[in-house]
Amino acid sequence: MQPATSSRDQTVYAAGSVLWRFDGKKLRVLVIHRNRHNDYSLAKGKVDPGESLAQTAAREIWEETGYRVDLGAPLGIIDYTLPSGRPKEVHYWSSEVSDEQFTKHKFKPNSEVDRLEWLSVKKAKQVLSYDRDKELLQLLAERYERGIASTFPIVLLRHATAIPAAQWPGHDETRPLTSRGLEQSQHIIPILRAFGPQRILTSTAARCRETVAPLADALGIFPESHASLSQNTSSGDAGLTEVLAEVLERREPVVLCSHSPVMPEVLTVLAEATNTRLSGLSRQAMLSTAECSVLHVPAGDVRLGIVAAETHGPVI
Repeated sequence: MQPATSSRDQTVYAAGSVLWRFDGKKLRVLVIHRNRHNDYSLAKGKVDPGESLAQTAAREIWEETGYRVDLGAPLGIIDYTLPSGRPKEVHYWSSEVSDEQFTKHKFKPNSEVDRLEWLSVKKAKQVLSYDRDKELLQLLAERYERGIASTFPIVLLRHATAIPAAQWPGHDETRPLTSRGLEQSQHIIPILRAFGPQRILTSTAARCRETVAPLADALGIFPESHASLSQNTSSGDAGLTEVLAEVLERREPVVLCSHSPVMPEVLTVLAEATNTRLSGLSRQAMLSTAECSVLHVPAGDVRLGIVAAETHGPVI
């Protein structure tokens, strides 16, 4: 998911997130007050050149609220027309704030936001200045009631552009990335970081290991290589099921780097394990090089089904 790049596209793109927490009694959401506009709204901001929407959302939350959050499941897109007549499209995610983050947080008023307020959903709906923002809170509240507001991401990443097999004299597993592929591997870092990965699992193929190497260096994470994620592994390999079962059991944000032919089977295994209809995930298997699909899985009970899925690619 990224902004359109056509010069004829006059749409203004923005992104933000609904920050939420449970205070022991109620679901609370963060509402910002903007002194310049004298309104109450949700934290968001415009996409900077070269940014992905996910990167924008994470950056804007930090700049406006002082919270460094990982993006949770997407909440949707709000469209409206600016006074100038240009259309505006704002993409929103949910972001859970931990008790530790809340306790340690100290807000400093800035040029955009002069006040933060943690409110119940009911109270937030009363004070928000725009009806379009209230709809997002309703969706978050419904997810919370169903026990699926708190999620962890499984990021399925296809390797970046590699030297074609016909042009490589060695074994397929040793095919390296092209110069474009190396560039792609750098550009996907801010997209993946927005979802807070704590583990990186990769195919044993050189092109996959090279794709995740810059991310691993940036995060200080040692990538775990698995033959079951390799393109040369036979269909129905039990090792793949075991790897994915362990991913679901640990419930940690994770990046899985693999190959296009492997993605459908990964999705099949995850759909069955999470009690999710496979037909709703078919698009997530069709990835271009260096694209990723982010599956948001309920942290409390994975059998409640994948909450949302989205696709992102490097902005080059």
